Formats: sequence, structure tokens, C-alpha cells
Amino acid sequence: MSTDPEATPATPEEPRTPEGARERSGDADGAGTAAGDAGTEPAAGDTDTAPAGEAEVDGEVSGAAADGGDVGEGADDGVAKRSEAEAELAAQRVERERIERRRAARQGPVESGGKLSGSAAELLAAVRAVESGDKPVRLDFVEAEAVPRTPPEQPVRAPRPVPVPVEPGGPSAGAVEAVRRVLAEGGAPEPLAVRVTAAVGEDAEAVLRDDPWQLLRVGGVKPEQADGFARALLGAECGPDDERRGRALTVWLLEQAAVAGHTALDLAALVTALGRQGVPDADAAVQGALGEGEALVFQDAVEETGAPAPSRAAGTDGGDGEDGEEAEEERPVRVLVGLERYALAEESLADALARLVNAVPKEGAGESGGPWESLAGALAGGAAELARAVAGHGLVLHTGGEAARAEPAALLGAARAAGLRAYGVCHTPDGARRLTGSDRETDAAPVGTVAGLLSGTEGGPGRDAEGALALDLLVVLDAPQLDVESAAMLVESLPDGARLVLSGDPAVLWSAGPGRVFADLLAARSCPQVASRLPDSGPLGELVSGIGVGELQQVAAPGKEIVIVPVRDAGEAVHRAVQLVADSVPRALGVPPERTVVIVPGHGGPVGTVALNTALKERLNPGPGRFGGFDPGDRIAYSPAPGRTTPGRVVDADADGLHLECAGAPVVVPRERVEQRVRHGWALTAHQAAGGRWPAVVAVLPGDAAQTLSRPWVYTAFGRAERHLSVVHGVEQALPRAVAEVPHKPRTTRLRTLLRAQVPTTE
Repeated sequence: MSTDPEATPATPEEPRTPEGARERSGDADGAGTAAGDAGTEPAAGDTDTAPAGEAEVDGEVSGAAADGGDVGEGADDGVAKRSEAEAELAAQRVERERIERRRAARQGPVESGGKLSGSAAELLAAVRAVESGDKPVRLDFVEAEAVPRTPPEQPVRAPRPVPVPVEPGGPSAGAVEAVRRVLAEGGAPEPLAVRVTAAVGEDAEAVLRDDPWQLLRVGGVKPEQADGFARALLGAECGPDDERRGRALTVWLLEQAAVAGHTALDLAALVTALGRQGVPDADAAVQGALGEGEALVFQDAVEETGAPAPSRAAGTDGGDGEDGEEAEEERPVRVLVGLERYALAEESLADALARLVNAVPKEGAGESGGPWESLAGALAGGAAELARAVAGHGLVLHTGGEAARAEPAALLGAARAAGLRAYGVCHTPDGARRLTGSDRETDAAPVGTVAGLLSGTEGGPGRDAEGALALDLLVVLDAPQLDVESAAMLVESLPDGARLVLSGDPAVLWSAGPGRVFADLLAARSCPQVASRLPDSGPLGELVSGIGVGELQQVAAPGKEIVIVPVRDAGEAVHRAVQLVADSVPRALGVPPERTVVIVPGHGGPVGTVALNTALKERLNPGPGRFGGFDPGDRIAYSPAPGRTTPGRVVDADADGLHLECAGAPVVVPRERVEQRVRHGWALTAHQAAGGRWPAVVAVLPGDAAQTLSRPWVYTAFGRAERHLSVVHGVEQALPRAVAEVPHKPRTTRLRTLLRAQVPTTE
């Protein structure tokens, strides 16, 4: 590995740009900004601005909320006429209805929580008050009759959409104007009106006048800003002990935890965080949120080994015998609080996974019969081992690096050759390209993306009358990037008897959205796990493999596959990064600037994506930014939904909005959505780059990023390079220390606990 800064044919030393005020980036992938800190406004779906799943909750919640509200419901039925965003909303609505039917058919859990005391007991009492009728019951919790599964009809392949996808427009002009007036009265920025109306709803004016703290539902708004807004509207009636403030802050803190990757928070951590936000009675605030149905409370019995035992929602009906209560007394209990959307998604995911696991006979592959038995005979090596596991099990986990993708690809081809309905999905269009070696589907291995399969915008398999996918086998690549909501919708879409293979590299960064689905399933050991023995080749493969086990090795790179470029300050880091992309790498390796990506820890600061993209645009595509800061030819990162980023370029703009080309397909983003959906994309964060690869990567590690680095971040960033990696290095010994000592930061989730309650471990 070369350490010579001129190892690539760099141009002679040029004057360094002034570093300016040295500020630490609070938007890093590995650490969050403390609640209340100011930060760069995030784009919707761009959770790296606040630490996308890497911030830690320890007494308080870190991270700033990302824009983009809940994944909504409702869309037209005509697939060919829908945009990608509308189709995804419609697909999610169908899956939510199926989830509710399945939940209604389940046996209710046994009563729990009888041995709690103090704050936990008060929380349970609040929930039971709702159930007993003392407080209104949300319709979401009304039990319905189980809907029997209907026989599948002949699937109909969904047609590909003909029109150019156009995101749905914003809220009505009248609603926006009304919100603008109330924002002006409260001293809030009037340009925020569109986002407030989109987040709160068409009746946002009335909602804000009744409860000004609902302003916290808008991504990026901080508690102190909502407090100032409330004081301006309410006057003397406003106070820190207002129960509306306590409820809103409880929900806000849970949302911040979700941005950091948690699906729930420990009660003690939530109460402590509320206290630090100046809530006088934190317990009452949590109880208020529970009573209004804005949050749910759970208890987990913790086994002596420290692994969580089966958990259940606190306060549910059902009777425990005395023996059961005495057994429960022997176990410590942890109380968790979470938002309803993530709690339901995690429970639905566990139910759907258990259904797949239990639907296949446990006696062995021979019981499955038919074409399943022939798969292993048509394959060799790790692919044959994977096929044998799939033949006898409904859920199989497959682990390995980039080279290991050949095994699930071979399985897909063999399954289709055997007459099985098989399909593969990846996190990004680039992942699908790498799986097939082509930009298009092939008869041997048709593939798409997770989002495209759920929305129906990429064709793919048809659905039966109940909405289940017409599949015998679904292979999901890049499985660590699945968040709980996407995973729940995906698994719920599979029919009984179908096989699901989740394949991915457990060493990469976890999902940008809440949850750690792949890691939880690996830890639960409720299904076979097939570890690939195919190593990633070459100097880059050797380097990344070492990082995966905690070693930053010196690797021989005779073809300049790896180059280290030391820098002393932020200005020099920006200068060197631009020089590498625009001059050195194209001249030495023949890789054009549009095929090179810069990866940095965060968006803010003197060496974040914002600063680097500004410098790279000035060098590679200078222009006035006449389309909201963009010009034709600009490289962009388009985020249509939280946790999803697709690289592309600007084509044009007109009255309809900004015209993009993303993954070879045209997209139109309305003017009012450009600020939240589109960023310049020469420089990305590691979470934005996850799931993709480029011929050349320039990883920039400025000195102020030392505290944000972790082994998963380094592994993910360095692993995006196919042919060449330049490391602009300014963190000195922090890099090897991060690789050796800083693993994934923990996330609080319930999936492993829920799954273990329904499926025994394989050990």
C-alpha cells in the first residue's frame, strides 16, 4: 500500500484553500448531534445527516430528525399511471391491511406486567385504562375476525409504467397559506409552511393553534424552536409543565431514536432524556403519550445469560396461572417504549418470518419434493450448500462479501431452470446490475430493487387475489440494508410455502432506517445460516477482509489499487480530494470523474458532502445553479424515501419540476420537493453509498472525523471500490484504532426476542 502522496500522478503542489472556522461535523455516519444542536438541514430520506443508525442512546437521545413523514397510505389502483412514490404508497397500504388481518387471527398473549412497580406499573396502568374503556380506544387496536386465506389466482404480471415518474404534488395552496399565517404569528419561518402542511396535514393550522408543539413533527425542528413558537401563540398559558409539551417531546425523542436506528427505547433512558429537555414530570409525559395511543409500552423478560426472553406488549389481556407468575418473578424485566408504526412493523415481521419457517416440513429436504430436490444437483460448492438449505427450510441466511454474490445468483438461475418462480432484489439498481452482470433483467436471473418490487414499478412477479407475490423463491441481496418496515412488507408479501433467502455482508453498516433486521436474525439462530467461503480477491479484497476482522493491514498494491494521501488540515483535504477525482485518477487509471465517488463521514463541516460537492461542482460542472442550485449535467443523489438514495444526474427543469436521470430512468421532482429530495452527488456519505460500487473511490477522513469513525463505516466506505481506493488521510492513529476497537453501535430492537418466542433456535 503506497503512502506517497504523489503515488498517483498528482499535479504539483497548489496553494491550499483556507480552512476557515474549524467546526466538527455533527452529521457523521457514526455519531449523532445531541438533541437541540443546530445542524445542516437534511434531505428527506437522507438519514446520514443525523447519524443514520449509528447514534447511541445512553441517558439521552442523539441525532436530528430526517425529513419525510411516515410512509403513508392511499394511491390509485392503476399501476401504469402511478408514479414510483404513489405506487409505493399503494403497495404499503395493501400490505398494512394484510398485516392487520394476520395480527387479528393470532392468539392474544398472556397477561404480563403484574410484578412491576413504580413508573413501570404506572405505565401499564395507563395502557390498561385505555383497554378498559376509561380512555378512547384507537381503531387500530380493535380486534377483527380472522380473514381466511383464499386460494391464489393465476398471477398477472404488472405492466411497467409508461409515463415518466413524477412525485405527487404538495399540499393545497389554501392549507399552505393558512399555515403560513400561523407560522408568522408564532415567529417561525414562513417558508416552512409547505413542509409543515405536508407533515401535519391539511388541517395543520387548527392543529398548531390547539397544540403548537406539534411543530416538532416537522423534520429538523428542535425543541427550543417549538417552545418559542408555543410561547408566541399561547402567551401566559405556555409553560414547561404543559402536558401537550410533554407528549410532543416524548414522541419527538422516540422519533430521534428511530433516526438513530432504534425501534424502541428503554423506559429509563426515555425518562432521563425528557428530564434533560426540561419536562418536570417525565413519567406523566410518557403516560400521556401512551394514553393517547402515540406510543406503546412493552416488557421483556431478560434471561440469566443476558439474552432477552420472549416479550409481550404490557397491559394485554390474558391470564397467567400462579405458577406462571412465580416463574416470571424469577426473571428481571426491562420496560421499553416505542412508536406504534415501528412496533407493529417489528411484530408483523416476526409473525411473517415465523410463518415462513413453520410452513416447510422440518423432516428435511426430501419432504419438500418436486423441483426443490434437484437444485443442489445442478450446482456446486457454496451454491449447492445454499440450495440444500433452501430445499428444506422456508428461511435461510447467507453471508459473505462481494464475491459471495455469485452463489445466490447461481441459485436464482438454477431455480428458474427447474421451473420455480424465482426473483432477486437488491438495495440499489447498481446492486441488481452487479448480480446479473447486466443493466437489464435476464431469463436466468431476473432482479430488481426492494422498493421497486413493493411498489410494482419495476414489473417483477405478479400478485394473487390476496396480494401475495407469485413466487416460490425470493432472494434478497444487501440484506443488512433492510429496515423493519420494508422487511415487514416484503416478508408479508410472500405466500405460504415460499422460500426466502436473505444474503448480505454482516460487516457493513446497518440500515439507514430503524432496526437491525439481518443482525437480529443472525443472532436469533432460528434458521440455517450458510457462510460463503468465496474470498474477495486482489489487494482491495485483502484490505477490506482484514478490516472486517478488526485489522488494518499493510497491503501490497503494485497496480496502485490502494493509495494513501496524507493531509494536515481540512483545506488540504478538500484540495486533494478534488485533485484526485478531476485529474490524478483519470490520468493514472483511465477512470473518468463520473465513475469516481468521494465518500466522507458526514454532510456538515469543512470537509462534509456539502463543502466537497461545492468544490467538485466548481471544478467539474461549473454553473450558476439556475434550477434551485442545480445545472444540467450535475451529479446528484436522489432520495425518494427515507433510507433510499439513487445516484443520477440533472437533465433539465421546467414548470413540472427538476428532470433527473436515475439508474437509466427519467424522474421528475416537483419544485417544492427538490430541496428535500435532491443533493449534489459527487460526494456521498457511507450510508448513501451502501449497496453500490464504483470503479474508483476517494475516501476522505479529515481530522475532525476521528471520533465518528467505526469499523463498519471504514469497511463500508473502503468496500465500495472495485478497482482503486484513495484514502485522503488526516486522522492519524484514529483510523487503525477505529478498525480494531469500534464495532457497530448497539441498537435497541425487539425482533430477536419476538422471533424466539415463536421459532426455536437451531442450536
